[in-house]
Amino acid sequence: MPDRPNILIFMTEQHRGDCLSIEGHPVLLTPNMDEIAGAGVRFSRAYTSCPSCIAARRTFLSGQYPSTHGMVGYQEGVEWNITDTLPAVLSDAGYETAWIGRSMHQFPHDKRFGFEHVISQDFRNPCAYREYFQKHRPDDWEGAYGTGVMHNDWTARPWHLEEDLHPTNWTVHEALRFLRDRDQSRPFFLVVSFLAAHPPLVPPAFYLERYIRTGVPEPVIGDWAVPPPNHGLGMGVAPHTVDLRGEALLCARAGYYGLLNHLDDQIRRLLNPVSGVDRMTGGNTVVMLTSDHGEMLGDHYLWRKSVPYEPSARIPFLVRAPERFGVRVGAVVDRPVGLEDVMPTCLDFAGVAVPGGVDGRSLLPLLRGEETPWREYLHIEHAPLHHTLTDGNEKYIWFVADGREQFFHLPENPDERFDVAKHPRDAARVELWRKRLVAELKGRPEGFSDGERLIPGRPYPAVLAR
Repeated sequence: MPDRPNILIFMTEQHRGDCLSIEGHPVLLTPNMDEIAGAGVRFSRAYTSCPSCIAARRTFLSGQYPSTHGMVGYQEGVEWNITDTLPAVLSDAGYETAWIGRSMHQFPHDKRFGFEHVISQDFRNPCAYREYFQKHRPDDWEGAYGTGVMHNDWTARPWHLEEDLHPTNWTVHEALRFLRDRDQSRPFFLVVSFLAAHPPLVPPAFYLERYIRTGVPEPVIGDWAVPPPNHGLGMGVAPHTVDLRGEALLCARAGYYGLLNHLDDQIRRLLNPVSGVDRMTGGNTVVMLTSDHGEMLGDHYLWRKSVPYEPSARIPFLVRAPERFGVRVGAVVDRPVGLEDVMPTCLDFAGVAVPGGVDGRSLLPLLRGEETPWREYLHIEHAPLHHTLTDGNEKYIWFVADGREQFFHLPENPDERFDVAKHPRDAARVELWRKRLVAELKGRPEGFSDGERLIPGRPYPAVLAR
């Protein structure tokens, strides 16, 4: 199969779409990620259709919307029986497939979902990273969480051990090991999955200190945002609402940017022209970078993800490919795309038929700059909170508990500071999007739509009833 390209996907965790230097970020340095965009295409309106890890990773693996694969919120311990995953289809087509790094976060934890090789980091379960870590630190069973800065916390501090024990360094090391030892007679599909920039916010000291030195941008606070009581004091370090100020704000954001800057330096080990993947494969490799969801990072008094706002729902999506595929160089595409499009795009590059049940579409025509009919909008949802529609220019949000609506014009209001859902000027646009959501939700088991109107207050569990 000499004409089939290798496929390398970097999957970051909790990575905001605006957290790239090439997006104009005021302090964050990501030159290696930027180079993927500079050598190919950056999708400026890429979204996750369910902004939390389990559901988003199901979409990545299956090419399906949350309403198709059934996980529409966050729920641990739900087994997923699917056969036509992206790695399974590529494996059947002759690819050597590997997932390396932060786990797929599915259940059961040791299920491979079609991957031939799985070398994982999973702090909930036995994993390859834990074996590596305890080989080097036999008396340390807490690892990355030994500092007290933990899973969803806004607190930050430097990584407390040798840098080669950091999850990001280990992930790249294992990816390089796979590339060294792989079956040279087959093309490969390799997902390099990072825990960063998900907390714990513990980058190596150099990277934390860099952003404490440069300073960080202030949070964006919308005219609709409500602060937590007592400025969030007494709510712990992993709440959903925050009012970070001063040192707390500086360190939280410096820790987050530091994780991404550190990750960016590490992927240079895989992308450098002297000994990286292009040298190993003669340039016959498609490279993508994307994430499962973003992080609010204190914007609008919010922390973590799941909400429909840009910091939580918009993700980076970068693609470069060997010259023969005709992918444009340095282009920016503003069509609405999502994680469901990864599977059909990879299969298109590989010349493999897309199986039935896939909701996404191949991005290859957009990558080439071809005129092609495209979806009008993306549906973003997260139980038990909201249903959202956006085309990247306008965003309509419907909160299921009480029927409250929000509406944003993104080109002139990219930070979503101004909610215009009740402005008379926008009444017709809000009505248009409301009707679209009525149609989108018709027939759903929750009963949010009777085909004529939206019905709030219905139960909205994380696992869709069948």
